[in-house]
Amino acid sequence: MAAPKKGRRPAGGQSRPGRALALILIAMVALTGGMFWSGHTTPRLGIDLAGGTSITLKAKAEPGQESAVNETNMNTAVDIIERRVNGLGVSEAEVQTQGRENIIVNIPRGTNEKQAREQVGTTAQLYFRPVLAVTNGGPAPAPSAGTSGSPSATPKPSASGSSAGEKPTTPTAGATQGRALTEALKAPTPTPTGTASTAPKPSGTPSAAPTPDAATAALEQKFTALNCLDPKQRTAAGQGVKPTEPAVACGEDAPGVWSKYLLGPAEVEGRDVDDAKGQFDQQRGMWIVTMDFTGAGSKKFQAITGKLSSQADPQNRFAIVLDGEVVSAPSVRQTLSASAEISGNFNQQSAQDLGNILSYGALPLSFETQSVDTVTAALGGDQLEAGLIAGAIGLGLVIIYLVAYYRGLSLIAILSLGVSALLTYVIMALLGPAIGFALNLPAVCGAIVAIGITADSFIVYFERIRDELREGRTLRPAVERAWPRARRTIMVSDFVSFLAAAVLFIVTVGKVQGFAFTLGLTTLLDVVVVFLFTKPVMTLLARTKFFGDGHPWSGLDPKRLGAKPPLRRSRRATASGAGPADPKEA
Repeated sequence: MAAPKKGRRPAGGQSRPGRALALILIAMVALTGGMFWSGHTTPRLGIDLAGGTSITLKAKAEPGQESAVNETNMNTAVDIIERRVNGLGVSEAEVQTQGRENIIVNIPRGTNEKQAREQVGTTAQLYFRPVLAVTNGGPAPAPSAGTSGSPSATPKPSASGSSAGEKPTTPTAGATQGRALTEALKAPTPTPTGTASTAPKPSGTPSAAPTPDAATAALEQKFTALNCLDPKQRTAAGQGVKPTEPAVACGEDAPGVWSKYLLGPAEVEGRDVDDAKGQFDQQRGMWIVTMDFTGAGSKKFQAITGKLSSQADPQNRFAIVLDGEVVSAPSVRQTLSASAEISGNFNQQSAQDLGNILSYGALPLSFETQSVDTVTAALGGDQLEAGLIAGAIGLGLVIIYLVAYYRGLSLIAILSLGVSALLTYVIMALLGPAIGFALNLPAVCGAIVAIGITADSFIVYFERIRDELREGRTLRPAVERAWPRARRTIMVSDFVSFLAAAVLFIVTVGKVQGFAFTLGLTTLLDVVVVFLFTKPVMTLLARTKFFGDGHPWSGLDPKRLGAKPPLRRSRRATASGAGPADPKEA
């Protein structure tokens, strides 16, 4: 009889359980240590558990553009609002349409909630307009009141590569202001194409368009009467103005100090901005917003700054207009192209907010806030308590079944469930600050469903071991031979569960994604626990007398299982008679 080759392990041979157990122990210690080190020892809670703010926005179209409120624009607005809020680090913000013209935004209580509330409905319509005239923000006095000059507007900080060291030439009040304004309106406005255009540009059909003199007079009257100290007039000044038309707007030079501007048609739009971010300028000691333009935007910006750089002040300035308000109006001394900066009365929060808004784009529609409701966590807390009670009852029933049917083997199952629960909790706590994961009620349901998935893996493995014992094998080889077949079944089962969770996560939105994410996470952890804990522990316990000898309370008693006579007797008979036994049957 040929001797077996050394170093060859037969199918189902003994593994090295110590290595696997050491690996999962190190992972558990590292994750738990990371959780305490980060300071986030509990998972972040969603709006239904922690409370928060629910905002209802209603879309409104400009006069004559009612068709703009459509499904495409509403979905685009939802996407932009969601990216804005997520850009602030707010986790689990839920943004969805309701009906034809409403958007519901649910913001959980926590970090940056206030900033998110301020940004959700901000239209962020950004335009770069040439400045035609600028004066103090109050209404101009009547001509009979005299011609005393109004105070000069405080110059805005300059754009990147430009200069704003000199005060702008400011029209005087009364009759002097009127003459200066008329001259500014009649002066050619620089355009990227190099052609001079007279502001304002007529709009509408030729037959219905007002004459240039009438449009100029109306705009002159609007500019003269505008009082930027009145918040209502500031808001109304820029509404309903098309980008191709001249406009009047207000800008804050310092807290409580306003200037009003007469602006030409927009030359560059917010869509031409590729990226924007708020950052601190060390040299000037102030917060600014830097912008990078797209390819087409760079050409437009280069063309308009090239034209403005040859003009006299204040017509060498361009105003950066956000939602009808001038946030900066730097003068231009040289041609600029790829990038620019917005500087003004920014602090860290306002600079970063503006950069976030510009980076993620302007909303295609204007929105008005219909309601802002504070959601309490009381109802969610009651539901969570009920869910946890249901989960505890389910877990208790599973444990009772395991103890009654598997007896000693139930100890392995309970320990494995405990390891899986610990890993799930620690990872959820770490994912909160890492990726903004927030635990909501559907996610809790997903974790409860995972109890059954994990318990099913144990049952598959235990039943395979019992099948081997019924064939007459002893426990140690039975444990090793049962593992390959049980492993395949467990992998296929968990793959199907994970695939279902992945598809559910992709095709759904909102809270349902929390259920899918938790289900997928716990399914992956089931594979880790079964491979690195359940199987190695089973291998070690098979070497003990209690389990190895088939104690009646071990759950592996050969007599209770109806085992056949041991295969070792058959092997001895074969060795003394017909020939060697198949080593795989050992």
